[in-house]
Amino acid sequence: MPTTGSPSPVRSTPTPPPPPADGELPRGGRVIFPKYQLVGYVGLPGSPALGPLDKDLDAKAAKLEKLAATYAGGWTPQPVMELIAVVARGSRGKDGLYRGRLDDSAIEQYLTVARKHKMLLLLDIQPGRAKILPEVKRLERWLKEPDVGLAFDPEWAVGPGQVPGRVFGHTTGAELDSIAAYLSGLVTANDLPEKVFVFHQLSARIVSNEKALKPHPGVVTIKSVDGIGAREDKLKTWAKLTTSLPPAVHAGFKLFYTEDTRHGPLMTPPQVLALKPRPELVIYE
Repeated sequence: MPTTGSPSPVRSTPTPPPPPADGELPRGGRVIFPKYQLVGYVGLPGSPALGPLDKDLDAKAAKLEKLAATYAGGWTPQPVMELIAVVARGSRGKDGLYRGRLDDSAIEQYLTVARKHKMLLLLDIQPGRAKILPEVKRLERWLKEPDVGLAFDPEWAVGPGQVPGRVFGHTTGAELDSIAAYLSGLVTANDLPEKVFVFHQLSARIVSNEKALKPHPGVVTIKSVDGIGAREDKLKTWAKLTTSLPPAVHAGFKLFYTEDTRHGPLMTPPQVLALKPRPELVIYE
């Protein structure tokens, strides 16, 4: 398991620039696939162990732009900034829910940079002991934006009496479906372009009864397979978690700069794109 972190204070920033014109996606249109190949960085302010997006956001955005171009193929690269907006903690916190939340000023800072570079912003939730849907709804002001999506990391969604990082968390297809249904409602009510919903999965036991996750209008649901380690181990995890994808779910793949390279070289873009099914989202942590 990657190590959890704590949100660092972020100075207040000006209101982000306006969203893309006519309610479109950052690089045009209102539909994600098949036009776009998504490539992302993940991160948390002041926590380099959790991914590249810890600081120097403009410089990181420039690197991400170049990385996304290597995945172009016959698709249009769409870089993605995945900000951990709710981070699991190993301590109780004041409310006993083992998670910390970024304040709005931090989210504003990341959205400002994302819009400057025409990137999608995903708000990632590691809920600890908190219920996931209330954590999602708390971010509604941001999720109403046409260029802001959602990510959920159920590895860090633990039950009463459990501590994130000591046990694997868990979710169900029905719970994922409830999140997708909520996002679909936002898309319809606010006339938004398609909204990305990513759920991360490290092993089969983290998601049960996945077939309960159904299609929802306006929501592009992606399973990010987060297998860690040597290439052969990542490929085994990939095969296990993608052989019976529900019809509503696209495939995504995660690479870890530190954990993966302890076991050999990082997989290259051509190696990633050769996977079957092809990952339509590739995330680097």
